[in-house]
Amino acid sequence: MIGLDTNVLARYYVSSSDAPSQEQGALACKLIESGKRLYVSKSVVLELEWVLRGYYKSPLADALSVLRHLQVLPNVEVEDRLGVELAVNALADGFDFADALHHVSYRQCTSVATFDDRKFARRAGALGSKPLVKVLV
Repeated sequence: MIGLDTNVLARYYVSSSDAPSQEQGALACKLIESGKRLYVSKSVVLELEWVLRGYYKSPLADALSVLRHLQVLPNVEVEDRLGVELAVNALADGFDFADALHHVSYRQCTSVATFDDRKFARRAGALGSKPLVKVLV
């Protein structure tokens, strides 16, 4: 099994006009479409979302499409696939992706403690997400 770094996935999903990126894109496509068993960690998925939306300024719909496509590639095993799928769905519902991924990683807990009242706790409360997200006061 081969682990994939974020930059390989970014080159696979983002087309670029500069020559080095095109060459790397071709190599990424060759590997990902080779049928070899590949592995993607949750931290790489998190970084990929950031690269797509932060660096490349991809619209949310495009980032969601990439993250969903990655999960259905037959030769790619995603760490905690269910958790990543839940976090991608939460991203579509307005969660920050990092918060969503952290939240689903705590699904065996009764609650999550945070100081982030504005985004994380309020969004989780509005959606009725479990576990409960509680602001420490």
